[in-house]
Amino acid sequence: MINKTQPPSPGLPHAVFLRRVAEEPATSPDVRLGQGAFLALRFVDLLSPDREPPTPDVFRYQWAATERYCAELAGEGTEASHLSGLVRATGEAHASNDVSLIAPGLFAYALYLEHESHLEEAEDVLLTMIAVGDRRLRLPDMISAWLRLGRVRRMQTDFDRALAAYAEAGRIAAGIGDRQSVLLSRVGRCNVIHFRGNLAEAEAAWRELLAEASAEGFRTVQAQAEHGLGNILGRRGHPQQGVPHLWRSYELYEDESGRLRALSDLGLLLLAIGQVADAEQALNEVVRRESVADNLSNAKIELMNCASYRRDRVTFERWREKALDHSTDIPANIRADYHFKAGIGFARFENYTRSEHELRRALEIATTHDLHEFVFRIEPLIGRLRECAEVEATFPEPTDTTQELREVSASLAALGG
Repeated sequence: MINKTQPPSPGLPHAVFLRRVAEEPATSPDVRLGQGAFLALRFVDLLSPDREPPTPDVFRYQWAATERYCAELAGEGTEASHLSGLVRATGEAHASNDVSLIAPGLFAYALYLEHESHLEEAEDVLLTMIAVGDRRLRLPDMISAWLRLGRVRRMQTDFDRALAAYAEAGRIAAGIGDRQSVLLSRVGRCNVIHFRGNLAEAEAAWRELLAEASAEGFRTVQAQAEHGLGNILGRRGHPQQGVPHLWRSYELYEDESGRLRALSDLGLLLLAIGQVADAEQALNEVVRRESVADNLSNAKIELMNCASYRRDRVTFERWREKALDHSTDIPANIRADYHFKAGIGFARFENYTRSEHELRRALEIATTHDLHEFVFRIEPLIGRLRECAEVEATFPEPTDTTQELREVSASLAALGG
């Protein structure tokens, strides 16, 4: 079941966790946690169906050694807790001959790594769950693993293998009559189409999925389809049409994470149509309630941008200082966006020397990490800063609002109240 979606694994299994050694000082907590993860996952591998079962003595020795190392990590935060729990669950799974006991710990650890932007590591953990679990896991757990694997691969722009993972999730779900999970696999496919840039096909796919989910009453899928459709309409140059879809997705989501992602995207579309006050209302709500580092940083960066647009220097500086203070491992696209919009802000306040410094820093990050859209936007500004910065960064004048937009504005005001 795995070969068609997982390439051969060269070298040492779980070696991705040992890369931290090359990136950090040997004594840093991150390196020690990486080594702990490597040991914990090698311990989980003892349960794999394609290897000779270890003798009791060998299993007890590796259990004791791994548990001792992870115990030394106590106090190093959330990741250390995940590793200790994973070692404990593996021991219990071996003792009870029930491999399904490892699924919750592996899945939770993968989610943690994804939220910390350790995407290759998250992929490794999910593949471990699939490979070790094989046909012994509960099928709903297997479906969840494949769905999450698709998402992690899509976030790495590994689109073909993301589609393969989503297809596998849909195949398993169809086999047990799990219609909602079949539709969720199509959510993943729609996202891949979207991020590959085929916007017309993505819009059609989202509309088809939304119609089916609405007719069949799957609220979770409806929320994601409304969210996807709102974003794709914004990217296709129809932000006014996208705004109501994003607000409906906010209302439909039952989990806080989904609601805040929808609210953050809503803020961006409101900026695109010049509704700055409404956008700030949405983004401030994200900052008040969000705990996921990336979404929190993005909201603060946009609030910094709004403040400079309004020529509010004090608020601009406040958000500039706070924008990246909740994340220790900030993705390159967010760092580039931060320096880009800080540069725009300084230009608005006529501090052109500082503006050029920030823009060059943004360009350096974008060039290093192949963020071509940022490079395309930044390069024309440097050298013609006084003429171009204002044109590039000014939000459009608000246009006449529709009844739907007025309703969204009123709802946001009530939310803030």
